[in-house]
Amino acid sequence: MRFQQKPVAEQVVVITGASSGIGLATARLLAERGARGLVLVARNADALRQIADELKRTGTRAIAVPADVSRYEDLEQVARQAIETFGGFDTWINDAAVALYGSLDRIPMQDQRRLFEVNYWGVVYGSTIAAEHLRNRGGTIINLGSVLSERTMMLQTQYSASKHAVKGFTDGLRMELESEGVPVWVCLIKPSSIDTPYVEHARNYLGAETAVPPPSYDPHLVARAIVFAAENKRREMTVGFGGWAIGAMGKVAPRMVDRAMEWTGYSSQTTHHPERPAMRDNLYRARQDGDVYSSLPGEPRKSSLLLEAQIHPIATTAILAGIGAAVAALLLPFSSSRRRPRRRPAPPYRTVARRLGNGHDKHTPGPGHMSRRTETGARPQPRH
Repeated sequence: MRFQQKPVAEQVVVITGASSGIGLATARLLAERGARGLVLVARNADALRQIADELKRTGTRAIAVPADVSRYEDLEQVARQAIETFGGFDTWINDAAVALYGSLDRIPMQDQRRLFEVNYWGVVYGSTIAAEHLRNRGGTIINLGSVLSERTMMLQTQYSASKHAVKGFTDGLRMELESEGVPVWVCLIKPSSIDTPYVEHARNYLGAETAVPPPSYDPHLVARAIVFAAENKRREMTVGFGGWAIGAMGKVAPRMVDRAMEWTGYSSQTTHHPERPAMRDNLYRARQDGDVYSSLPGEPRKSSLLLEAQIHPIATTAILAGIGAAVAALLLPFSSSRRRPRRRPAPPYRTVARRLGNGHDKHTPGPGHMSRRTETGARPQPRH
């Protein structure tokens, strides 16, 4: 599978979940980068039209297509609208998701099933429709997973499970398309805790206001990763070292991480800060939208060295190699001095003949000595 991804300025991009949070930040960044066209998808028709009008004022061609990603026919209509308006699309971003907070024994099965219909089946429907359109055209499918694709967070069990499922589906889709030689690249983006209205949109069974575990990161970092993946082939990208570290530790010491999450799971995901009631609970219907950030206090992290390392892998490798060489150079003299071989002790005292230069330093054979170099016919030395 060899094909070249177009620059963003030449692309038409479909974005689900475009009315708030990461989706909205991504739409604005794509517009800033001069995308040829944007197809904005979400359930909140009013908020979506306002965002489309905002982007049009910046010179970007953007259309609002209200849709519920859990309905296959809605996403088919999104694809048709993109083809009728722009002649097709080049990148499809599956970002829409819903959330549940609470213990499994308190969350009704109906709610758990609804979460999977949006978070998992919405990705499956969108990816399938996008792959069919891009099969002969070439392009990119970007699915939003989570660091919870690698490590489950208690009290968000069903959300974590849905993101595990998204990762499994994304990996399988990528392999199948690649084995068929289809010119479609599939990327999984895994954000850590991101400061978006996600916590306010969630349906809550905890009895306290919800929060994301610290540290939280700016949604524009995820938008940057998505836009980068639309132009550069990356299998996966993780945003935020904090979440990545938890996943890595979970592989090395899973029981220890289990216990740590059990001790801090409730306190790290709740807050006393009052949140916007108009945003609460969009599990079954759209609620207030239009914001990139949550209303929680505190400033999210604006940078991620882990993300920079993935965007610039060659430079990162060179820097790490340079640091390693510098450390080795500093340690080498110290190591060499410690490993210097010890002097061997002087041999025991022994008499050494002085070389006088008058023949006295030469060995003189005693009586009866027979030299091996005796000339032929010479008379042997008599023994006494």
